[in-house]
Amino acid sequence: MVKRRPAILVLEDGRTFPGEAYGSVGETFGEAVFNTGMTGYQETLTDPSYHRQVVVQTAPHIGNTGVNGEDDESGRIWVAGYVVRDPARIGSNWRATGGLEDRLATEGVVGISGVDTRALTRHLRERGAMRVGISSIDNDPQSLLARVRQAPEMVGADLSAEVSTVEPYVVEALGEHRFTVAALDLGIKRNVPRRLATRGVTTHVLPASSSIDQMLATGADAIFLSPGPGDPATADAPVELAREALRREVPLFGICFGSQILGRALGFGTYKLGYGHRGINQPVLDRVTGKVEVTSHNHGFAVKVPGAGAGAVVPDQVIDTDFGGVRVSHVCLNDNVVEGLRAVDLPAFTVQYHPEAAAGPHDADYLFDRFAELIEGRALDQRPSEGRTHSKGRSNA
Repeated sequence: MVKRRPAILVLEDGRTFPGEAYGSVGETFGEAVFNTGMTGYQETLTDPSYHRQVVVQTAPHIGNTGVNGEDDESGRIWVAGYVVRDPARIGSNWRATGGLEDRLATEGVVGISGVDTRALTRHLRERGAMRVGISSIDNDPQSLLARVRQAPEMVGADLSAEVSTVEPYVVEALGEHRFTVAALDLGIKRNVPRRLATRGVTTHVLPASSSIDQMLATGADAIFLSPGPGDPATADAPVELAREALRREVPLFGICFGSQILGRALGFGTYKLGYGHRGINQPVLDRVTGKVEVTSHNHGFAVKVPGAGAGAVVPDQVIDTDFGGVRVSHVCLNDNVVEGLRAVDLPAFTVQYHPEAAAGPHDADYLFDRFAELIEGRALDQRPSEGRTHSKGRSNA
């Protein structure tokens, strides 16, 4: 049995949880959020969308399969801190190349184990996501609480530039090349260009500071707005880029943070959810097909549309905007939060969850096919009209 140092977790409302050091010994601060996924802890840890967040795993056993060199969603761990109940003493999996705690310690991630994560999760569900501190060097709750309350809040946090690539890079299509997509990296996960590559799409990933002209200079047939961390209300430059793409009628697809960016570009507001959606078992209704999908989520903000309120059913009707009609295409069946938008008059759509789903489920993987069809439909629209039927509107079906 490993003897661990005592540690404490203190929420900004003063609630304190004792535990033991896990990962790196030290002190850390961030926004406390919980993830309900039973699997995929490595993908969660390396997801840039968790930048400046302390992740509480509701699954009690974490680290069972160790870590490997293939499942990372970026080049590093991004979580600000990690909270688990019962860490595995030994990781066992044929793909494992190391242990989870060693990885956390190597990357300086301060964590805490032995915490009653069920009680902590219930508290966050009732009180909402809030600032938190973890310390294995100062076990005085009042001392740590004072520092927690000095930490920055997530509302108003502009974080995209902190997680974005510094230099552009390219992920080539697998097999025959069909289309080129320029992805604005606001915190992109590696599995997004992988899923596009299987559809014959070459993806140019560009820094968050890129302009519309820099993106189109790649020869892009379409633009992708990536997931990412922070408050979408701060992302004015990406919003203006999206508006310019809409003006030029460039096909657009946004995921999660990118969905909120495109929502703002269409004229809608955004707001912070009480405790967010984070897990791999969220039921979403696709109003285009009428099917219910079990989906992967990681978002603390959402798009606000006219007629939608707290828990209210979002009207299934065309909403007038400066860029024509827009429909709410996807809705979360747990709380009626807007989970997707579809432009009626322009080649643009979004989802606020993760069809790339690393790790799982894969119910929404078809959305990458829908994006490819959108690009193909736009390409047909731009061909000379002789000898073909005009296909305007096809990509928005």
